[in-house]
Amino acid sequence: MFDDNYFMKQALAEAKKAQSQGEIPIGAVVVCQNQIIARAGNQTETLNDVTAHAEMLAITAAANTLGGKYLTECTLYVTVEPCVMCAGALSWAQIGRIVFGARDEKRGYHVFATNALHPKTTVLGGVMETECAELMTRFFQNKRSK
Repeated sequence: MFDDNYFMKQALAEAKKAQSQGEIPIGAVVVCQNQIIARAGNQTETLNDVTAHAEMLAITAAANTLGGKYLTECTLYVTVEPCVMCAGALSWAQIGRIVFGARDEKRGYHVFATNALHPKTTVLGGVMETECAELMTRFFQNKRSK
């Protein structure tokens, strides 16, 4: 049986892929009817685009897969709490559920815009939080030591 931990592990795999390409290690998957319909990792460096966050890319891929812009029956799994930009996009997509790993105390949507999400969206934070947070912490420690 697939559960939140299973899908978060898939998002972590995307984050590690992004990291291997020189990106901040954030990964996302979109799940609909217990199937992954979109996968993405950050690509801001690769695409030279500040909007190329894992969530944004996953939203676009999921909408293309479903053939429509609304993701009401979908769950986004993301390794780090979405930023305000991503929360806004998730609101417009009317995502049904968001599951994230680690909180982002500096740039997470909860810091700036607690009401940014669609009113019907449910949120669960802290799934595999330690693994998600450690990936980010190690990434930035390595970056600072260079």
